[in-house]
Amino acid sequence: MTRQERAAWMFTAPVLAIILLVLVLPTVLALALSVTDYSLYALADWSNLGFVGFGNFTDLARTPLFWRSLGNTALFALLGVPAAIGLSLATALLLDAKTVRWKPLWRVLLFAPYVTSVVATAVVWRFLLNTRFGLVNYALGWVGIGPVDWLGDPHASIPAILIFVTWKIFGYNMIVFTAALSAVPGDLMEAARLDGAGRWARFRHVTLPAIGPTLLLAAVMSVAGFLQIFAEPYVMTLGGPAQSTTTVLYFMYQEGFTWWNLGRASAVAFVLFVLILILTFVQARIGRRYEWL
Repeated sequence: MTRQERAAWMFTAPVLAIILLVLVLPTVLALALSVTDYSLYALADWSNLGFVGFGNFTDLARTPLFWRSLGNTALFALLGVPAAIGLSLATALLLDAKTVRWKPLWRVLLFAPYVTSVVATAVVWRFLLNTRFGLVNYALGWVGIGPVDWLGDPHASIPAILIFVTWKIFGYNMIVFTAALSAVPGDLMEAARLDGAGRWARFRHVTLPAIGPTLLLAAVMSVAGFLQIFAEPYVMTLGGPAQSTTTVLYFMYQEGFTWWNLGRASAVAFVLFVLILILTFVQARIGRRYEWL
């Protein structure tokens, strides 16, 4: 190797080692545990560990709660990803307007929820959504709407958590979109304006293609984020009511740390890993189709 190549490997070796220890190795170990009956008994004595092959995966296929949690997670992703990306992009476009004042202040305020603790903000939202003394129901009472059991009604719990998660993460995508909008060529926008293109036409034919790669990145990150929802239902609803907010990660947590079925929990983790990998591949193919990659 040349001197430059050796220097490059020397600087990247610590990062690669961290990735190997923190990401690759746990993934391999989870895959290995998923084909065993690793449980609390095996944790105490390795002689109790047995190989079950695809037994954990077949058990999951016969578990109604697993399919319920998978459906809940898919619902969160289907509703939450378009809402989060749409709200983030709309906010970024508003802040990109020349007439908006105090742009840095608005960006800081809107980005602040993303960097705050999930558990702390979830606890605050539990009080805000409380049926008896929550500020949300208090505000609804001013417009003549009766109190809503946001966290106790299966029909209201999913929208409540979706609103909270969207509020929590949209600031990150907003900052990313703001940076992408600042890189849109100004001469193209001016040429489109001189040709008589309206706001929608300029957005459709100039802005959207220019921020296409950023939009794809936001979609990939948002899908992966919504498929890994755990802390929100754990703190706010404990997976209820009637298992309406039980997600795949919450189901995995129960299997692994409530019932100590660590083999089944590892199988759940690997299923989720494969699902995210497939969806990321599909999104990448869509990005190539629209020349965003």
